[in-house]
Amino acid sequence: MALRRLIAGDRRTEGREPWARPLTAWQEVVLAVIRLSLAERGHGPTAWKIGDRVGLSSTGLVAHQLGGFEVRGLITR
Repeated sequence: MALRRLIAGDRRTEGREPWARPLTAWQEVVLAVIRLSLAERGHGPTAWKIGDRVGLSSTGLVAHQLGGFEVRGLITR
């Protein structure tokens, strides 16, 4: 249940534009994995690699987070 809340975001910010909401702790972790890969390797990690680093077996959950980052303008794919 706590993981679902982390992935879904803070309910108090519902209705705001996606880019206006603060990042959740879960999103910060995923973004940190992406930034670390960029710094170390010069390119972003695969969805599978992100999931592996943060303990998720579903690349679908990772893809959902990446889509949110794209909407916010934090990443491009």
